[in-house]
Amino acid sequence: MRRAGALATLSILAAAVCALTAVRRAGAQSHPRPAARKSVWTLGIYAGPSPLELRPAPGASNPVLTAADVTDMQVDALAHPFMVIRDKHYYVFFTAKDLKSDKGGIALAESGDGVKWKFRRTVIREPFVQSHPYVFEWRNQYYLIPEAHTETSVRLYQATAFPDQWKYVGNLLEGDHFISPTLAHYKGLWWLFTSPSGNETLRLFYASDLHGPWKEHPLSPIVKKDLRTARPAGRPFVLDGALYRLGQDCYPTYGRAVHAFRITELSPTTYAEKMVETPVVEASGQGWNSDGMHHVDAHQTGPGHWIAVVDAYGAPASR
Repeated sequence: MRRAGALATLSILAAAVCALTAVRRAGAQSHPRPAARKSVWTLGIYAGPSPLELRPAPGASNPVLTAADVTDMQVDALAHPFMVIRDKHYYVFFTAKDLKSDKGGIALAESGDGVKWKFRRTVIREPFVQSHPYVFEWRNQYYLIPEAHTETSVRLYQATAFPDQWKYVGNLLEGDHFISPTLAHYKGLWWLFTSPSGNETLRLFYASDLHGPWKEHPLSPIVKKDLRTARPAGRPFVLDGALYRLGQDCYPTYGRAVHAFRITELSPTTYAEKMVETPVVEASGQGWNSDGMHHVDAHQTGPGHWIAVVDAYGAPASR
């Protein structure tokens, strides 16, 4: 009888344990642990009194654009944004890309105030992937030179109906791979900064006319074997009469920060620059820009006020 009683007690205890386990499992199913958010490339808006002093723009909920905003392509990364401000309206052209398939195109978003953005459409798609849509105005016309890393040319597009329609009009450079081709018109000449593959070398070309002929600078490459400074990282700008270029810091990880370089000598035969000590933007260690920032396009909108579109690599909160 004692044995039977003991067995009954064990049975009751076992049933209780099973019931408690089931409750815990049910609770775990109804309240699952949040999955770790994956780092992705997105776009944000910064502002400040100078292109060398930028912070998240007041009123901007960064990131302002993510891959989910692109509705006419399947993409997972947005990067390399370039801005045009026209008639108090803001346009941003950017890389929209599926990283796994290496497919995508040049996409466009718009804003009425510079802080709240809406996707508009994809404006350029080619059989090969394009990125880094450097857009600029020259003599009342809009042009765009994207990167095509699988091709061996720098292609020039012209707007036939800005901002939506573009046509290919020719090549500026040919014969090599040109990464992040970036233009500046300064002191009567055109200057083109670009990297070959590898992110550690910077080449410089110049021309008296946008359409060429282009010549490589005799001191090119102007950066050799330096992952911290070589690859272009956005639109060059003029501040207090001096031209600055932007370069990616890709050490120890790709796209960690953006540095500015004040160009102290620039002519068809000379080149010298000095790095600004403080990065323009850099990885924050948390949130939407936790792991990297590698592109800045800053525009002056008034005395002591600049607005910039940036990209960042991190884990943004769900919107």
